Amino acid sequence: MESNSNASSSRSDRKTIEKNRRIQMKTLQSDLNSLLPNSQNSREPLTQPDQLDEAAKYIKKLQVKVERMKERKRKLVGSEGSSDSPSGFAFRRPRIEIQEMGPIMNIVLVTGLDCKHMFYEIIRVLTDEGTDVSHSSFSVVDDAVFHTLQCKVEVEECDYEAARGRISERLKRLVDNVSN
Repeated sequence: MESNSNASSSRSDRKTIEKNRRIQMKTLQSDLNSLLPNSQNSREPLTQPDQLDEAAKYIKKLQVKVERMKERKRKLVGSEGSSDSPSGFAFRRPRIEIQEMGPIMNIVLVTGLDCKHMFYEIIRVLTDEGTDVSHSSFSVVDDAVFHTLQCKVEVEECDYEAARGRISERLKRLVDNVSN
């Protein structure tokens, strides 16, 4: 009689363990699905295999994006360095990259540790041109300083292209003058 109750208890334990495993898998699946873009916008829920397929595609897409960003960073940092500078740090020629989207300009300035004044000069040019700087930040990686700025070009006649062109030309000239 006791062996019957042990077998029944063992089956009950296995059922409970399996139930808990299914609940945990459902929770993990839900968490994974919530991290995917467009998961909340979907009109009809995807099947579990479709959700896993979407997650795999999204992860691969992110991996490609990370590789592109690493390549961009490598190009921005460049291999132009010399430890002959008086400060003991490698001299790094300043580089600037400007992305224009309507009235918004995103600016990435990469300098060495010895070109702290460049950021202030960039801000001065942007202020002179009447832009509204909405965001600026910097980070230091090895001997390179990455400055990022976002500004809005404010022109009355809505000729953003001409204003952006003028600003871009001034910024590039400023960086070129420091580089030479």
